[in-house]
Amino acid sequence: MVGQWLDVLAVGWFFCSWTGYSWFAWHYGKVTPCLASVLHLYREDWMRRVLTRENLIADTSIIANLERNVSFFASTAILIVAGLVTTLAATDEAIGFLSNMPLVSSTSLQLWEYKILIMIIIFVYAFFSFTWSLRQYNFSSVLIGSAPRQDENDVSEPERDSFAIRSARVLSMAGNQFNYGLRSFYFGLATLAWFITPWLYMVATTIVVLVLYQREFQSSVLKTMLYTEK
Repeated sequence: MVGQWLDVLAVGWFFCSWTGYSWFAWHYGKVTPCLASVLHLYREDWMRRVLTRENLIADTSIIANLERNVSFFASTAILIVAGLVTTLAATDEAIGFLSNMPLVSSTSLQLWEYKILIMIIIFVYAFFSFTWSLRQYNFSSVLIGSAPRQDENDVSEPERDSFAIRSARVLSMAGNQFNYGLRSFYFGLATLAWFITPWLYMVATTIVVLVLYQREFQSSVLKTMLYTEK
């Protein structure tokens, strides 16, 4: 009975940590520099420079490269889901294998299936995040294709500026969705610790939150992008 409540506590800690960090990152990122906010500024600069170029081959190549990266993770997510679904058919063998490992707590058939189902939900969410990111990058390609040329005199400066802002926002939306998918991978990997013990599951979840915070708000790459040479 105590073990069941410990598993419930671990799952509650997991989802509270995930949603809590997402809420924190969204709101805290509005008042302090983070990777998402700084990259948005770079995207605005990028779109303004697009308006000054005649040849946009390099810009469309960048979008295509971003799409390939997202597509890779989307394919990986669906393969993981397929593997987890297959694992449900070999539950007895998997439980027997884990029970022989040291430090692994015993688990019932029903609890094992719950663990697999939660991991399936996590990676299905990741797949939808990546595919939505991929579609938004496709929208960005259309926007870049519709960018007014420098020699179009009938396009005013406010219209050009509005185009750059809107295009940068779509690119940032795509980047944010990609980030949500990556977070799902991080938390999905933390869920693997649940198969050992719920305590390790909570520790792994906490470590993931700390790693995400460090990378998004305290990383060296963020400090480099913020650095302005005097």
